[in-house]
Amino acid sequence: MYDHIVPPFTRSLKALDAILTKAEAHCTARKIDPAVMLSMRLFPDMLPFTRQILIACDHAKGASARLAGAEVPSFPDTEVTFADLHARIAKTLDFMGGFKAEDYTGAAERTITVKAGPRELSFRAPVYLSSYAVPNFYFHMTTAYAILRSNGVELGKVDFLGG
Repeated sequence: MYDHIVPPFTRSLKALDAILTKAEAHCTARKIDPAVMLSMRLFPDMLPFTRQILIACDHAKGASARLAGAEVPSFPDTEVTFADLHARIAKTLDFMGGFKAEDYTGAAERTITVKAGPRELSFRAPVYLSSYAVPNFYFHMTTAYAILRSNGVELGKVDFLGG
């Protein structure tokens, strides 16, 4: 399971970090208050840009830890600037970088339980990975990308996919 979690989420988080850098440059070039960009939403009932980044990071660290049978660290959601978001991504990458392929031995046999609002959901590990962790991670990453793109940040598919 390591190959389905750590390398692709790492690549995507690095792409997200690069996208943040482009958003910062966009704000500077167009004299946009960064706080305005960070609070943008695709629609009023959706979470703002900053929360999309935080939740993507939470799904990456959560999946990495849960499937390895490790404790999921709690990161306080206090980020309010581009620098804070870069730091959150770096902290998530550092955490995920501590896992090795052998940490996932037997992962497919685990039952994963997560709290989703007031509910507690339990999945067999392969179902958790394919039907919960991966879709949620990419939903929030895609939404963050779409918020920036819809507000004029020059991004393309290659930015989303990463190097």
